[in-house]
Amino acid sequence: MPLSSSSPAAVIVLAAGAGTRMKSDLPKILHSMGGRSLVGHALDAATSLDPDHLVAVVRHQRERVVDHVLEHNPQLVIADQDDIPGTGRAVEQGLEAIGAVDGTVVVTYGDVPLLTPETLSALVAEHQDAKNAVTVLSANVPDATGYGRIVRDDNGLVTQIVEHKDALKLAEDTGDSTIADITEINSGIYAFDGAVLARTLAQVSTDNVQGEKYLTDVLGLARAEGGRVATYVTEDLMEVEGVNDRTQLAALGAELNRRLAQRWMRAGVTIVDPTTTWIDVDVELAQDVTIKPNTQLHGTTKIATGATIGPDTTLVDVVVGEAATVRRTEGTEAVIGQGANVGPFTYLRPGTVLGDTGKIGAFYETKNVNIGRGAKLSHLGYAGDADIGENSNIGCGNITANYDGVNKHRTEIGAEVRTGSNTVFTAPVAIGDGAYTAAGAVIRQDVPAGALAMNAVKQRTIEEWVLERRPDSAAAKAARIANEKS
Repeated sequence: MPLSSSSPAAVIVLAAGAGTRMKSDLPKILHSMGGRSLVGHALDAATSLDPDHLVAVVRHQRERVVDHVLEHNPQLVIADQDDIPGTGRAVEQGLEAIGAVDGTVVVTYGDVPLLTPETLSALVAEHQDAKNAVTVLSANVPDATGYGRIVRDDNGLVTQIVEHKDALKLAEDTGDSTIADITEINSGIYAFDGAVLARTLAQVSTDNVQGEKYLTDVLGLARAEGGRVATYVTEDLMEVEGVNDRTQLAALGAELNRRLAQRWMRAGVTIVDPTTTWIDVDVELAQDVTIKPNTQLHGTTKIATGATIGPDTTLVDVVVGEAATVRRTEGTEAVIGQGANVGPFTYLRPGTVLGDTGKIGAFYETKNVNIGRGAKLSHLGYAGDADIGENSNIGCGNITANYDGVNKHRTEIGAEVRTGSNTVFTAPVAIGDGAYTAAGAVIRQDVPAGALAMNAVKQRTIEEWVLERRPDSAAAKAARIANEKS
């Protein structure tokens, strides 16, 4: 392992490709895994090197890509690839965007999401410590089909990179499969001496079958100048795997998730079934959190110590307090207090804040509501645009009627309130501390503290209504039988 490294002069991220194999209107590098775009992963790894210049080379759906990458990193330098194809031309235009540089230039890609800061740093350190002109990030694979082969001399230095088709043709023409049998492959990720790169790129032509300016041609030119061309071999093949289609997107996404789950388990999180648990890269989990099966944690969700999440739960940008329990719930941009209990079958919409030791129970939907400490919304209701005080108990079937067809209005419910089943609060309305509502009440006016609100009317019973109005119904038949028995 290299002993030291300094920050590179530049990192150039190639992000100009169309990615046609994705078969999507969305540019390939903007597809996401682990809650971050492919190019977002690449930019984060590149940024970790703290380069003097960070460049993204763009072309396909330029405006869309530029908007995204600048939102991710406003300090990014944008370089536009012209009509001359090839990675060599893309890197050349990346250099033109920042001018002459003195030092190391790293070239990487916007579709290699598992490449880690540690591996990039090790590549740079190896390059600088060995005083290489070019250092290739390589890997050994069991099957090199489709990859360029790393060819070395007797001293172990790189003499050339032979593309897969050329290696097969050479074996066919000569009967010598030595190069075709090589299992060390080129990742396409490099560290260059900046001066060597600029000088040799100017000599690379497009006089080849593809009509492209190949970046790999730089290696031969650098070697011809007497420069040292070597490799840094990564032990982790997945780090250099690119995404070309949705199958690879899913495969690398699953691998990223496996690694994240493993990291969290080693940090003291219990994940009962890692294969059905999905965790985004920006999620934060504390020690002694328990994640049950079929749980998805997205965005910037944060789970505090001792909380239990799941099963069958999806949280997006949700904050969960210590020792809280959230099961069979879907929540977005909500806050769940310490020791609170949510679920099952609960829908927390943005703006939901549940206080410590509070409860939102089965078949409840909430939105833009502040629920005080110890308050309970136990089952079958809706609370939206409301404030509910501490230790209030909201009965089964209660709803806040917050929308008048034009505007939203708030419902204010005080502390220690008790509401009967099927109460409807017609907002705007306020319920004072310690007040009660009777079952079936429709609250249209403010209720003073300690009062009972009710809309009771005398029950009216019409004898034999079913027999007269529904004589042929099953209900009428049952009624006749019951009457005959009485």
